[in-house]
Amino acid sequence: MINRVIALLIVFSFISTGKTFSQSDSIPPLNKKVVEYVNSVMGTQVDRGECWDLANQALKLINANWNGEYVYGKPVDYKKEEVYPGDIVHFKNVVVKQTKGLTTTTETMEQHTAVIIKVYGKGIYELAHQNTGFSGRKVGTSPIDMNGVVKGKVIIYRPVQ
Repeated sequence: MINRVIALLIVFSFISTGKTFSQSDSIPPLNKKVVEYVNSVMGTQVDRGECWDLANQALKLINANWNGEYVYGKPVDYKKEEVYPGDIVHFKNVVVKQTKGLTTTTETMEQHTAVIIKVYGKGIYELAHQNTGFSGRKVGTSPIDMNGVVKGKVIIYRPVQ
């Protein structure tokens, strides 16, 4: 719970400073369809409720080309390239540390998949995912600041046909 509160504070600080931005016109068409699908299943369990089931079903719906495991499309270097809502992020042995004032929180993800549904700024996203501590096996959202990744592998994929 503390991790979620700290992450929300970070995101709200970007929102309140006007640093959010809208990319609705430049979002690739396949990404828009992924976001539409994710929004349509928000609060429900997709398939078995595993984290990757959400991405799997979205990509099946749009007839995307991917390997059926953890390579969800074309890799995007989130540190150098533009990231859009509808991109899919895969975490492997990731540790994210966030410090706000005197409080440091740590979140770990051994193997997890989520869909980016909002982009607030460079490396700061709102994720839609399931099989989490806060939403269980139903689709829910949470913010993340990728600038706090201190360990592990994060790969963001762009859906392709």
